[in-house]
Amino acid sequence: MTAASTPQSALRIRKAAVLGAGVMGAQIAAHLTNAGVETVLFDLPAKDGPKSGVALKAIANLTRLSPAPLADKNLAGAIIPANYDEHLDHLKNVDLVIEAIAERMDWKLDLYKKIAPHLSRTAIIASNTSGLSINGLAEALPEEMRHRFTGVHFFNPPRYMHLVEVIPTRLTDAAVVDGLEAFLTTTVGKGVVIAKDTPNFIGNRIGVFSMLAAMHHTEQFGLGFDTVDALTGPAVGRPKSATYRTADVVGLDTMAHVIKTMADTLPDDPWHKYFKAPAWLTGLIEKGALGQKTGGGFYRKAGKDIVVLDVSKGDFRPSVHKPSDEVAAILAIKDPSEKFGKLRASSDTQAQFLWASFRDLFHYTAYHLADIADTARDVDFAIRWGYGWKLGPFETWQAAGWQQVAGWINEDIKAGKAMSDAPLPAWVTDGRSGVHGKAGSYSASANADKPRSQHPVYRRQLFPDPLLGEKFDQGTTVWENEGVRLWTLGDDGVGILSFKTKMNTVNDHVLNGVQEAIKIAEQQLKAVVIWQTGEPFSAGADLKGALGLLQAGKLDDFEKMVENFQRTSMAIKFSLVPVVAAVRGMAFGGGCEFQMHSARTVASLESYIGLVEAGVGLLPAGGGLHELAVRAAKANPGDPFEELKKVFETIAMAKVSASAFEAKSLGLLRESDVVVFNSFELLYVAKQVARALAESGYRPPLPARNVTVAGDVGTATFKASLANLQAGYFASPHDIDIATRIADCLCGGVIERGSQVDEEWLLALERKHFVALAQTEKTQARIAHTMTTGKPLRN
Repeated sequence: MTAASTPQSALRIRKAAVLGAGVMGAQIAAHLTNAGVETVLFDLPAKDGPKSGVALKAIANLTRLSPAPLADKNLAGAIIPANYDEHLDHLKNVDLVIEAIAERMDWKLDLYKKIAPHLSRTAIIASNTSGLSINGLAEALPEEMRHRFTGVHFFNPPRYMHLVEVIPTRLTDAAVVDGLEAFLTTTVGKGVVIAKDTPNFIGNRIGVFSMLAAMHHTEQFGLGFDTVDALTGPAVGRPKSATYRTADVVGLDTMAHVIKTMADTLPDDPWHKYFKAPAWLTGLIEKGALGQKTGGGFYRKAGKDIVVLDVSKGDFRPSVHKPSDEVAAILAIKDPSEKFGKLRASSDTQAQFLWASFRDLFHYTAYHLADIADTARDVDFAIRWGYGWKLGPFETWQAAGWQQVAGWINEDIKAGKAMSDAPLPAWVTDGRSGVHGKAGSYSASANADKPRSQHPVYRRQLFPDPLLGEKFDQGTTVWENEGVRLWTLGDDGVGILSFKTKMNTVNDHVLNGVQEAIKIAEQQLKAVVIWQTGEPFSAGADLKGALGLLQAGKLDDFEKMVENFQRTSMAIKFSLVPVVAAVRGMAFGGGCEFQMHSARTVASLESYIGLVEAGVGLLPAGGGLHELAVRAAKANPGDPFEELKKVFETIAMAKVSASAFEAKSLGLLRESDVVVFNSFELLYVAKQVARALAESGYRPPLPARNVTVAGDVGTATFKASLANLQAGYFASPHDIDIATRIADCLCGGVIERGSQVDEEWLLALERKHFVALAQTEKTQARIAHTMTTGKPLRN
């Protein structure tokens, strides 16, 4: 099941149509389908074969793309392929139409004229254009439809990029905008920014300028493309693809098209002379080197190595991906004010490049704020959610000391060092300390601070994505120790249990803390939600502590730790108040086991769940295998082996789900578990689920005393299936030993098939095999290797 939107608007979308089965159209259709919206994917009739061949091919391709647009490959079959010759009647019962064809105004206008007679009187029509005028497009629609037309700009890839820009026209009905905002936020899981109808809107206007500034300064300071990427990626809180790798991924032809659109549509922009593709970009395009889609652009693969274009030599050279020592030291400074001061003062060309790139980005963004966005908040969210930056441009500037940086920008403008001599707007230097504060975020067009949106959908976000300096109610602590905090938010009687460890790993303090918190909750609260204030849910057991006990020969203490882990899972499972796990991001090992034993899991769509212990030479021993054996016996008391077959490979190969839906198909989430599309709504929904369980008179399950097991015959069958893996060198002897022990735990040990055991029997089996594996040299080597490299060791 998925979490439904609350009835806060009249907009109900049962069925959608996406026009255009290109890269974006097909992936938008995929994500609408992920969200449970029946979707028709249209394209032109094919010249050969079935008339809907273009859409059919695009749907088939969705299952092959990486990252996967579909949260479950089986969902591809739910998308309806269509063409404009035969299927326009599909449009009569569609609630939302998203047009996503090529960026040609004439083609879009022709298509609108073609579909208009077939649409219902209530259908919302939206264009996924990345920069064309929404008001201009609206003019092609009959007058009675224009109030239902708007721009809806998804970012690529649509499943993963949080941003959607909604661009109303002068005539768009406010109720349409509100309804769409609620639908996109809750059902589709997006961060919505309302943009003005200006070229490239907010995200691409600022994001593409940032890339153009970096390209201009690459030439100015004579830096290599790989050096610029080393400077403009994670080192400054941006994605690994940085500048030139991003251009390769987007496609150099697409990049050049966006730059040309800026040049054509923004003739009066004071930076207009820079809106042209550099010679080396044009040169690559002319050669057909368009980036990733053609096997190379700025970068390409040479054997196993990545090589980068060296413009001075006109050839490729090995990529060197690191900043100079001086710049690396400056970027490591924690205080942004000191960091920016040192970047500006340094004579190192890399430092000068960085300062110049930030200076011109700040200058451009401040200059255009009044025209392109309602508030500075919209700009920062558009760049964070659409480009994956940790901080938006205004947040970065404010953190570095607003007036100090403004003074430096002014000095550089006067000295002719900035890309444009356009003056900074007067509001920048009016003595303010930034654009985000307690009263909200600055609106240059209204010359006032504006608070966050009061739209009812945002009541579902108890902890929204915070802007720089924003603080939300941290609730009231009920009890805490070194490992966990039990707290409440409001007076609904639902406790929230959060871990305090790095990556929310599980150590003794967490184990003891969870058990104590549940005891307190049973006396004082109605329910408990395990929710972490940030990602991940939990990276699993604290390996460092476990390895330390083993290496010190403290086997008794090690066994006690394993037993305590199981005791914690049982405390969650048999708690007298419902314990709901609210999962987003990674839930590995013990984290996965905790959610398996909860009364219900509420998982964000982007949840990566797995019992990954086999990867470090161990097996799940926090009750995970025991729980799978209990579930198998419950699902098929006559032959639990049939159920176990579905999960054995998942555990033995340490598989991790690529979505919450996939976790259901892997048997790591239950069908009754809830999937939430917007991770900022996770806590709200989990609290609602916990309250509903409590109000319905929740009782924990009775301890299972007659679990039917597959026995030694089941283990032998699993072992036989492993022989092929070993024969083909796909698995080492140690892998086979681990997998065999996993099979033994799942099947109930060396007893007759069909025997009945209790839960304690299954838990004891887990402990026995876990402790035995932990003592082997190969497992200890795997644990040590994973801790030092973060990667698994195959030995």
